This record gives sequence, structure tokens and C-alpha cells, in this order.
Amino acid sequence: MIPSLRQRFNANFTPQRYQTFLKLMEERCGTPVEFRVSETPCFFPKPLVDRMAKYGEELIQQLETPEYHKASTAAIPPEFNVPREDPHPMFIQVDFGLARDFHGELQPKLVELQGFPSLYGYQAILSQTYIDAFELDKNLNYLHSGLDWEGYRKLLRSAIVADHDPENVVLMEIDPLHQKTLPDFLVTEKLLGIPTVDITDIQKKGTRLFYEKSGRQIPIHRIYNRAIVDELVRKSPKLNFRLNDDLDVEWAGHPNWYFRMSKFSLPFLRHECVPKTYFLDRMERPPDDLENYVLKPLFSFAGLGVLIGPNKQALAAIPGPKRSEYILQEKISFEPVIETPFGPTKAEIRIMYIWVEKLLPVMTIVRMGRGLMMGVDHNKNMEWVGSSAGFCQN
Repeated sequence: MIPSLRQRFNANFTPQRYQTFLKLMEERCGTPVEFRVSETPCFFPKPLVDRMAKYGEELIQQLETPEYHKASTAAIPPEFNVPREDPHPMFIQVDFGLARDFHGELQPKLVELQGFPSLYGYQAILSQTYIDAFELDKNLNYLHSGLDWEGYRKLLRSAIVADHDPENVVLMEIDPLHQKTLPDFLVTEKLLGIPTVDITDIQKKGTRLFYEKSGRQIPIHRIYNRAIVDELVRKSPKLNFRLNDDLDVEWAGHPNWYFRMSKFSLPFLRHECVPKTYFLDRMERPPDDLENYVLKPLFSFAGLGVLIGPNKQALAAIPGPKRSEYILQEKISFEPVIETPFGPTKAEIRIMYIWVEKLLPVMTIVRMGRGLMMGVDHNKNMEWVGSSAGFCQN
């Protein structure tokens, strides 16, 4: 999107450099990256990224009201309603697509938002590795809010570790060694010195939690939770504690915000960047142009259960008790804005926030694709698509 940088990158690209880049990523992460990483980073005008960051802040503020807090309590299943909730989410992701308006101008449009951690370790390493492997312009920056590398690491430590000994802080996940996000876990371990612990290995004694290391029972004082609820439901791992127990533990990102700030939020938002969105069970009648809508389950990741352009029969087939678990959202016509050797390619841009003392946009995640959906699983057997990083000029 910055033509001079795009043309220079494309002209200098070689498959050998890309392979060097992938090997360097594997070295820095300590494991192969199992999802597809794009051959190219993305170069965005800073005013456009700043605008998306501002839009995200405005949307988050709309949800910071007693009225919304009361409404969103109904979205939290009792078995996942965790005590000692923090007053605001610590980690927030706001995803945008770029679409043309009636005047032909590019406008950010909200895809969704989530009060749950993303790849805060991996994405920083990915961005820096693009710079190093492809010898990018040193005036390009991937961090925001005036942060440099040391400032970002300090902020991440403050959010996740706080004032605890890293040994007493765990990154908690379901079967972490077999998750595609393992590179992020390993990078986080290196950056912060905290262990990654399988949720099934955590033991409960009274109101306290412990994990075992070298034959020692180590108390857990703070949890950086990466266990996604829909996966807990699908896999039903045997746990030694319940998430809704009143535990003597702090949360680095309280789990309730997974529900409060989610697809459930979308029908409540009023903003120029928000497509029309409805709860399926609260619609009097479906729109006549269903081909321009997307049916989405409220709580699922990676595009699971999403139906593009549903017909009336598909909507009618959802049983009454389940209809409250879906939204119908106006489809965003992503504009292909990244010039690649395989033609113009679409980009979904995630603004990543950390909220410790104040809400700060810190970095972007970019997903490139030419398929119907933007997730890496929906753009298989393609080149110059997948996980990428966003850069702005200083």
C-alpha cells in the first residue's frame, strides 16, 4: 500500500531469501511454525493504521458501560464465569478489513473484536525477522504508542508477570505442545521466563493451584490464560479444578472477557466502521439480501462454523434454543490491496492492545488471503498468503 516499498520488496524477493527467513523463524521460535507464513510483510500508511487504532479504542470504550456489562453477563455460561473479574480486559484484539466506499476511498470495517490474548510474543519476533531476513528499511516500525523493543518487553512483562516471581506465573493452555501457536508459547517463555503448563497438569489444594517441576510442587500466583473455551468444550479435557472455583490466583487477562468482548458485542456497537449485525434469535425476519451476510457462531475461533451467504433454509435449520448462539453480520467486501506476483491480495489487519495502566495499541497482526475467508486454514495451496506483519514508516 506504500507503492515504493511494495515495488522494492517485490523486485528484490527471491525464494532463497524466503527459505532463509523461515529457517530464522524456526531458530528464534525454537520450533517449526506449523501455519503458513506469508512471503511478504505489509507496508501501511501510518495514518491508516492510526485510524484503525483510534476506531478500536472508540469501540472498546462503547463497551465500557454498566449497561453493557449487565447485558454481557448473560453471555457467560455459569461453568465459565470466573470470580474476581478485573474491571477491564488486559488484552484486546480488534480486526479490520479494508473496503471501498461509494467514493472509491478505502475504509476500515470491523470484522470482530476479542478480549483474549493473541500472539504477543510470536508477532514481535515475526516482525523483527522480516526486517532482518529481507534487510528492510530501518525507518520501518512495527511497534506503536511510541514503544521500542525494550519498552514493549517491559510492558508485556508488566501485564503478564506483574510483580511476581516468573516461576509462579504460568502460561496455561490445552495440550500446548500440539497447538499451532506453540511458537508463541516458547517465545513468551524466553522473553519472560515463565513456564507453559498444560491445564490438565495443574493441581488444586484448597483454594490454591500448583504445577510440578523437577519433583517440586510450585504454587501458581498468576495465570496467563491461553485455553480457548470452545476448545475446552470440544475436547473436554479432565481438569483437577473448575474455572468457576473461587481460587487464590490472579489472571493476566481475566477469562470472562473472552465472552464480554466478543462477537456477542457486535450488535451493541454503533460506529461508522461497524457492519450491520443482528442476533439471530432477535430478528423479526431475515434480510432479503442474505447473500450479502455472514452467519457466525458467537464463540468460535479460526472460522469454525461460519457460513457465508446463508439462505433462509440454513437459518431456519438452526433450532430455537441454539439461535441465541449466532449472529448475522453484513459481509465485508475486502479490497485486494497488496500487490503480489500472484495478483492483488486481501489483508485482514488486527490491532493488538494491552491495557495495564491505560489502553495502548502495541502492534498489528496481518492475515493475507485470496480465498473467501481470511484465516490461514482457508487459503491453503496458495503462495504470498498467510500470517504476516504490518509496518509503518517513522
